[in-house]
Amino acid sequence: MLPLEGITVVAFEQAVAAPLATRNLADLGARVIKVERVDGGDLARGYDHVVNGTGAHFVWLNRGKESLAVDLKSEEGRDAATRLVAGADVVVESLAPGAATRLGVDAPTLRAERPGLIVASLSGYGSGGPLGSRKAYDMLIQADSGLISLTGTPEHPAKTGIPTADIASGMYLAQSILAALLRRAHTGEGATIEVSMLEATVEWMGHALYTQLATGRQPERRGVGHSAIAPYDRYPTADGEILIGVQTDSGWRSLVTEVLGAPELAVDPRFLTNVDRVAHRAECDTEVARLTRRWSTADLEHRLSAAGVPAARLRDLAHVVDHEQLRARDRWREIQIENGTVRALLPPGTFSDVEAPMGAVPAHGEHTRRLLAESGLDAAAVESALANGVAFQAHVDVRRGARS
Repeated sequence: MLPLEGITVVAFEQAVAAPLATRNLADLGARVIKVERVDGGDLARGYDHVVNGTGAHFVWLNRGKESLAVDLKSEEGRDAATRLVAGADVVVESLAPGAATRLGVDAPTLRAERPGLIVASLSGYGSGGPLGSRKAYDMLIQADSGLISLTGTPEHPAKTGIPTADIASGMYLAQSILAALLRRAHTGEGATIEVSMLEATVEWMGHALYTQLATGRQPERRGVGHSAIAPYDRYPTADGEILIGVQTDSGWRSLVTEVLGAPELAVDPRFLTNVDRVAHRAECDTEVARLTRRWSTADLEHRLSAAGVPAARLRDLAHVVDHEQLRARDRWREIQIENGTVRALLPPGTFSDVEAPMGAVPAHGEHTRRLLAESGLDAAAVESALANGVAFQAHVDVRRGARS
């Protein structure tokens, strides 16, 4: 049995953060009903069309969900969605500030009738405060949280290459919902949950944040290096480069004696401890780079591995999608998308007795007709809603046949 089998989630969501949270719930077996706009649906559907005509973000974030496309500004569409909410265990909303209240899907309204309901809201800055009504996007939160100030080189700050603020907040949202479901199983009590992208990302500032609090100093941007550890960077080889990360003093001694053949560096007073090595980072990096140049990348990687010194090649995505470790552990599966199939990774959390369902990525409004009927509309009312543009139903599906 899947961990969340029997749990129903209704999600008023789009883009990245909240859809990541609900996709995680779907992977764990929950039924996730995704409520989308009639005019185009989730914004992420249109970011690009690179995966057989479907947006890459959307494929990543929406497998295993059912798509209901209705106009929430119409009474008919709103009523259909809220009737589905009446049968849900969890409601997730990441609407624009104030929109949930206007639509009647805010926590006070929903939980007044059903105290056992779990209502989880995700926003850029959280409710209240001077920025509570401001819309937010990943790049802006990366800037506001200080993440960009830590990322890049000393000369050039940069945002991360993945939507880190979205991912951080989406994961905290999923984690909080799981905790609320566990508590409800014991007490019957529901929950009102709020996750702020800003607060989630500031939490991820981790050691850098506490360095600032303790010293008043901003950690330096160091590219792939680390402000508090040395040696921890990329180093040249005879035919390329390799990343080496030494976090312990015993690891340093192994690196310079067993791998690099320079035992004198193990007793050099500049490099005895990590604090010493950080204080003399330039000299430390120079010595390591002088020695790593003597081996090819493959040979040096083998030597480092044999000595137990953490290291890795700098892989591009072409190598990642054929990564020998992922292949050996059988981590790839085929999932269905609107116009075919695509490979997708199994969720990182592996259960020994059951595998994630890895359901299909829904087309826009793929399940509208069936969900409207489930909400209580009779056949005539369903067809009227579709004809009047209050709802939208996908029609042709070369992958799964005619849609219901």
